[in-house]
Amino acid sequence: MLALLLLAAAILPPGIVIDHHPALKREYIGSPSIVIAPDKGYVASHDLFGADSTQSSSAVSRVFRSEDRGKTWRKTAEFSDQFWSNLFVHRGQLYLMGTTYEYGRIVIRRSTDGGSTWSAPCMLTGDTGYHTAPVPIVEKDGRLWRGMEFHPEGKWGRFEALVISASVATDLLVANSWTMTKRLAYPAQQAGAGDTWLEGNVVLTPEGGMVDILRVNNLEKAAIVKVANGELVFDRLVDFPGGAKKFTIRYDRKTKKYWTLSNQALSQYPESALTPARVRNTLVLMSSPDLLVWKVERTVLSHPDVAKHAFQYVDWQFDGNDLIVASRTAFDDEQGGAHNNHDANFMTFHRVPKFRSNKN
Repeated sequence: MLALLLLAAAILPPGIVIDHHPALKREYIGSPSIVIAPDKGYVASHDLFGADSTQSSSAVSRVFRSEDRGKTWRKTAEFSDQFWSNLFVHRGQLYLMGTTYEYGRIVIRRSTDGGSTWSAPCMLTGDTGYHTAPVPIVEKDGRLWRGMEFHPEGKWGRFEALVISASVATDLLVANSWTMTKRLAYPAQQAGAGDTWLEGNVVLTPEGGMVDILRVNNLEKAAIVKVANGELVFDRLVDFPGGAKKFTIRYDRKTKKYWTLSNQALSQYPESALTPARVRNTLVLMSSPDLLVWKVERTVLSHPDVAKHAFQYVDWQFDGNDLIVASRTAFDDEQGGAHNNHDANFMTFHRVPKFRSNKN
């Protein structure tokens, strides 16, 4: 028995396992999100995607809660019509916002007890075709702002960026509370590189403006789009290690810097030059004073195998001097490990201690 326990411990991924869904189920863990609830408990969520999932009709999400700062977790909820979603807190209440399914309607629901029970889903759009991920929500000019995309029918890759917003004083579960900017297709000729964008982060600039910073498909750069007067205007591409994968950007008032965790495609892997979007085995901490120049501060997680190991799509929050992180993790398990690096079999919790000190 002791030998079996040691073997099981030896193949667990780094961090603390929040949820495990073996690859043989042909459902995979996606869209990790994490937040500190109003009562100081940690709440995390993820959805399920894959061949045997309901991602294309009525996607399933799960919610978990920790009372001991991430050391242990319990599942508090599981429901349908929730995909690609982020947790956020507004005026002492907890929300989960995304789409109903892959390219479905925009949906939001609310919890008044820290994630244990949830309202029915509120559909914010009548039409379908929307895409997103667990991305930040920011407050500016008395409104909440969030990036999303629209995907017209057809093959993958024709994402149109947009931003939705609502007054902080309205009921967020009322569809009429929300407005939407005009949509913007990827300006390939103007950008000079890349072919599409997705999973945009709304961020306030040092000058007080607002931008949507998006992942660029298969290119280690990020796209900066200005948001003003109900329209989006492409600004530029910037060098961004990990820009070919989903990332989350947040501003730290103490350092007056922007921070993110991203999957840098290291040059030691041949795949990095050809398909950097598929290199997700290294997670790095980065900072920027201006959103234009990004510096890798340290490596947080890594594994030497690119094919079946990944720490990806991470969402995170500031927690004092630390960052708390939820990761969509592809790793070994007793059932043969992950299907591939993309199709994760774990959601894991991690803490980046004293992130401002630049010391592991």
